[in-house]
Amino acid sequence: MENTTLKPFGMRDKIGYALGDLGCNMSFQFVSSYMFLFYTQCIGLSTKSWAWIIIVSKIWDAINDVMIGGLVDNKQISKKSKFKPWITIGSVGLVAFTVLIFVPVHDLSELGKILWCLVSYCLWSVAYTMVNVPYGSLHSVITSDPKQRTTLSTFRSIGAGTAMILVMLLPKIVYKDNQLHANTVFFVSVILSVVSFFIFIVMKRMVVERVQRTEVQQKNNYFAAVKSFFTNRAMIAITIVTVACVIFFTASSTINNLVFQFYFGDAGKSSLAMIASYGSYVVLMPLAGKIVSKIGKKSFICISSAIGFLAGVIMLFLPIAQNNSGIALYIIGLLFVNIGHSVFQIIVWAIVADCIELSYRKSGMREEGSLYAIYSFFRKLSQGIGSAVVALALGAIGYMETATVQTPQVAANIKNLYLLFMIVGLAIMFLAMKFIYNINYEQEQSFMNEYTKEELQTF
Repeated sequence: MENTTLKPFGMRDKIGYALGDLGCNMSFQFVSSYMFLFYTQCIGLSTKSWAWIIIVSKIWDAINDVMIGGLVDNKQISKKSKFKPWITIGSVGLVAFTVLIFVPVHDLSELGKILWCLVSYCLWSVAYTMVNVPYGSLHSVITSDPKQRTTLSTFRSIGAGTAMILVMLLPKIVYKDNQLHANTVFFVSVILSVVSFFIFIVMKRMVVERVQRTEVQQKNNYFAAVKSFFTNRAMIAITIVTVACVIFFTASSTINNLVFQFYFGDAGKSSLAMIASYGSYVVLMPLAGKIVSKIGKKSFICISSAIGFLAGVIMLFLPIAQNNSGIALYIIGLLFVNIGHSVFQIIVWAIVADCIELSYRKSGMREEGSLYAIYSFFRKLSQGIGSAVVALALGAIGYMETATVQTPQVAANIKNLYLLFMIVGLAIMFLAMKFIYNINYEQEQSFMNEYTKEELQTF
C-alpha cells in the first residue's frame, strides 16, 4: 500500500525520476559509444583484444550484479530510504571510474593497456550497477498505480533520450580532421561525469518512496528470486527483447560513427543522423500513454518493430550514394528503422515494473532489487556480447582499427553491417513479443481493475 501521509505523486516525481536516467545514461551512452573507438583507434588495441576484454568483464558483471541486487534487497543502510543511499555510494564511483576508463594510456605496453582497460571497466561496471539497480527498483516504490508507472517509464525515457542526444552531439567535438582525439575524449569524460553526479543529487531530493508493504518481511533468498524470474513468462519475453535491443541497437551504435567516418567521409555528421533517427522517439513519447491505453503494450511494440524491420530491409537494398543526397536518404531511412527501438525505450520500464509487481503478488516477497539485478545482468551481459560481436564482425568484413582510410568495399560493408544488425534486432523483438510475451490488452485491463479493487480494500 502507499503511504498517504507523504506528498502525493506528481510532476516533481516524474522530473526527478527522469533525471536519474539522464545521469545514468550520460555515463553509459558515452562509454558504449566511445570506449571501443577510444581503445582501438587512439590507444591501439586490436578488435580481438577488445572482444575478450569485454567477455571477461561481463563475467565479472554476473558476480557483482548478484551481490549488489542481494545487498539492496537485504541491507537497508538508511531508515529514511531503501534505495537512495546505494545510489549515493555508486554515483561517487561512477564519476571516478568513467574518467579512469578514458585516461590516454598510450605509453603503456600492450599488456598494460589491456589491464588498464579491463580493470577500469570492471570497476565502472560495479559503480554503474550500484546506481542502476536501486534506481530501477525505485520505479516500483514511487507509486503502485500502473498508469502512473507508465508515466514514470515515459519520463525515464525522456531522461535517457536527453542523454543520448547530448552524446550524439559529441562527434563535432571529439573528432578533429575526421580522427578521434584522445585528449578531447578524456576531457569530455570528466565534464559528463561531474555533471551526472550533481544530477543524481537533485534526483534523490525530488522523488519520494511511497509504497510500503505491511506484511512481515523475511530475508530474501536469491535462488527464490531466480525462480520467480524464470517462471514469469512476460519477464522472460521482455528480457529477450532487451537483449536483442542492446546487442543490435545500443552496441552497434558505434558502427554508425564508422559509417560516417569511412563511408560518407565525415564523422562529424554522424550526430545529425543519430539525432534524426530519434525523431520517432520524440514524436511517439507524448502519445505513448494514449496508444498503450488503446491497443496495449504488446501490440504497440509488435506493430512498431514490424514497421522498423520493413524499413531496414528496404534500406539494405536501396542504393545510397556517398554524398549529401545519400546522407539525407540514409538519415530519413534511420528515422523509420528506429521506430521499434524507440517504442521499446519509451515503455520498457513500465513493462519491467509490471513484471516485478506480478512476482510480488504471486510470492508476497519484496524482490525488487534481486529481480531487477537479474534483469540488469542480462541487459549488461548483452552489452558485453554486443560489443564483442561488433568488434569481431568488423574484423570479419576487413575493418582495420588504426587505418585512417578504409577500402571502398570495407566502407560499404560497414554500412550494410549496421543495417543488418538493426534488422536482426527488430525481428527478434517482434517474435519475442508476439509469441512469448503473454500479457495481452485484455489482461492489462484486468490487471488495472485488480489494482483498483485492491486499493479500495486497502483504504
